[in-house]
Amino acid sequence: MLPVRRQIADQIRDVVGSRQLDLTRPPGDDGLFGPGSATWVVHGDFTAMMAGGIASLLVQMLHPAALAGVWDHSDFRRDMPGRLRRTAGFISVTTYGATEAAERMIARVRAVHDRVGGTLPDGTPYAANDPHLLTFVHAAEVDSFLRAHRTYRDPDFSDAEADRYLAEMATIARRLGAEQVPETRQQLARFLDSIRPELRVDARTRAVARTLLNQPAPTPALAPVSNWLTQAGIALLPDWAARLHGLDGYGAVRPAIRAGTRGLGGAIRWALAG
Repeated sequence: MLPVRRQIADQIRDVVGSRQLDLTRPPGDDGLFGPGSATWVVHGDFTAMMAGGIASLLVQMLHPAALAGVWDHSDFRRDMPGRLRRTAGFISVTTYGATEAAERMIARVRAVHDRVGGTLPDGTPYAANDPHLLTFVHAAEVDSFLRAHRTYRDPDFSDAEADRYLAEMATIARRLGAEQVPETRQQLARFLDSIRPELRVDARTRAVARTLLNQPAPTPALAPVSNWLTQAGIALLPDWAARLHGLDGYGAVRPAIRAGTRGLGGAIRWALAG
């Protein structure tokens, strides 16, 4: 029988499919960012990234076009874990993989986006490769990851480092086709404020949110961890996003969630370091 520490680590790695990813880099190739980057720091903690990922998806689905792409062109209702693993794989390879592997991954996603489009329920056409939509999806993601890192991993992560992270990650967004990508906290805040009139909740939003928030844990042993990280993700939501989702009752419990998530993060880092 494997030691408990190894069992925990293997189950966690299976959640994001990391054991199936090739993150090796040839000598002299630091990938798109490298070990001295802010991106390596922010993306380096499993617990914060999982909570940030939940928050990111909840914000992204508020845009009708982003929601339609998922609703019309994915199998999320049957395979939400698979969709999450693919997203985690993209982030892992573009963050830590070799330059060539990262560029292949970006090209693959762009090719998928080129095939995704349709018509919203109100008759408005949409396309996944729309630069404005890509910028919103990116902004929701980096805002959530940064909130998660500063809330659950490193509250002393400086404003300068936060801006460096946003500038680094903007290069990925532009490679995917986004335009006018925010590169500082101020630019990010202005962009998210400007796009809020486009965001809304309807029956489809609620259905996707239920699927995300009620997905079963990958294994019974991970159920408490999975449930906790879901709550940690909800607690990260900006107040306006929480209100739209009807999830705005978390203010009083945020300190307890923050403390518990930091403790959980320490235990997971211990398991993964074994």
